[in-house]
Amino acid sequence: MTTTTEPTTEPATGPATEATTGPAAGFTPAVLVLEDGSTFAGRAYGATGSTFGELVFSTGMTGYQETLTDPSYHRQIVVMTAPHVGNTGVNDEDPESGRIWVSGYVVRDPARRVSNWRARRSLDEELAAQGVVGVSGLDTRALTRRLREEGVMRAGIFSGDALFEQGPSGAVRERPVTDLVAQVVASPQMAGANLAPEVSTEQAYVVEPSGEFAGRVPVATVVAVDLGIKSMTPRRLAERGVRVVVVPQRSSIEDVLAAFGELPEGAPRGVFFSNGPGDPDAAEHEVGLLREVLDRRIPFFGICFGNQILGRALGFGTFKLGYGHRGINQPVQDRTTGKVEVTAHNHGFAVDAPVVDGSGAPAVSVAPHGEGRYGRVVVSHVGLNDQVVEGLMCLDLPAFSVQYHPEAAAGPHDAAYLFDRFVGLLTDPGDWPPRLAPPGGGAAQPAGSCGTAADSVVDETEENL
Repeated sequence: MTTTTEPTTEPATGPATEATTGPAAGFTPAVLVLEDGSTFAGRAYGATGSTFGELVFSTGMTGYQETLTDPSYHRQIVVMTAPHVGNTGVNDEDPESGRIWVSGYVVRDPARRVSNWRARRSLDEELAAQGVVGVSGLDTRALTRRLREEGVMRAGIFSGDALFEQGPSGAVRERPVTDLVAQVVASPQMAGANLAPEVSTEQAYVVEPSGEFAGRVPVATVVAVDLGIKSMTPRRLAERGVRVVVVPQRSSIEDVLAAFGELPEGAPRGVFFSNGPGDPDAAEHEVGLLREVLDRRIPFFGICFGNQILGRALGFGTFKLGYGHRGINQPVQDRTTGKVEVTAHNHGFAVDAPVVDGSGAPAVSVAPHGEGRYGRVVVSHVGLNDQVVEGLMCLDLPAFSVQYHPEAAAGPHDAAYLFDRFVGLLTDPGDWPPRLAPPGGGAAQPAGSCGTAADSVVDETEENL
């Protein structure tokens, strides 16, 4: 492995040596090129060729199959910080969508052999079959450190024929690094990218109640707007007796209302916005659709990209994080209970909303959009590593969201209660919103009625109104 910090016209790879992993005696050289001119040489993993995307790192020790098939990773090259990847192979039960969405994959030490009773093929084989260009044998610790210090950046992976060109004399030669860097710099940036339309379903489909609720009348009907939804998410709702109608990103408010079907008056219903890729600042259609939902006071729950869309719909801004939150070990505090949960994340943008007031208590603010027509809002969840907004709760509307992935695919089950919270909002809206736990701990008090100025938050925060 070689690393350079400045562009150079020297070849990007060194001479081939005996492979240290895999069945072959030799290996195909590959190189990861960053837009700042840094290069990391290694071995081809998966398909060969070239690929481009935003280079990000994931701290998950397990769940690589769910990571690869998460549509939120569309147009991103993922670096795995776990040094050993691929030992459980690939099965047909764990994918979160119908394909791998990452644009490239970077690992340090790929498994020499697969060892799991559910495995159907190796990770290397699956990446190659789906045309995903990867690289192995890199110092992913040094690469991650660079991203933490400098921030995520565009990158490209080059291997096989993509590393060579025909010279003036007709002879084949290795391409200079400056040419590779130029290709990386010419690739699209994530800022300003509107990517949800590229990953959303083309046709609506239904997930019926399952488990103990199978065959029974649904406890509620939810229209889920697919911005890059993971398959486990509607299943988590279905396990709680909810009938889920998943609709395309392009849906209008008329499409959403029609998806509820012939529900009787007063039947529990709600709208869900899923996770997804891209810059929330570019999601004008989604923001407009959600405002239509909020104006009709239809109960709403959003996760990840859906949290950012709620923030924008309420009038808050969003911003790009330096290197984002990606992995299954991110600590978050639920401020309605005071409890800390370990959660799964995949986001590079965050909502810019007030977290605390001058006294350190949770800040209650009036949603800026429409001269405050959406009422009061509080940050319900906070990331404990950096105090980033991880959830929003409307106090005068039946709406809330979280920035992370509570469906536990892949990831811990600490946040599964959020689906119960949503079902509770649908079936018993009079108990909304939950009351915030007092600063410093203690039990939360019963919530006031949604849409009133009742005791919806602790007394310490009311002075902010």
